[in-house]
Amino acid sequence: MSDKPDIKEVTTFDKTKLKKTETHEKNTLPTKETIEQEKSES
Repeated sequence: MSDKPDIKEVTTFDKTKLKKTETHEKNTLPTKETIEQEKSES
């Protein structure tokens, strides 16, 4: 086994075959007010 990886597959990869996807935020960060409220409750 060689020390250098075989990048032949990476260099010949066709990016046009990829599908376009939309990303959606699943878990948003809490606001500063929410954090302060939770701190005061505990």
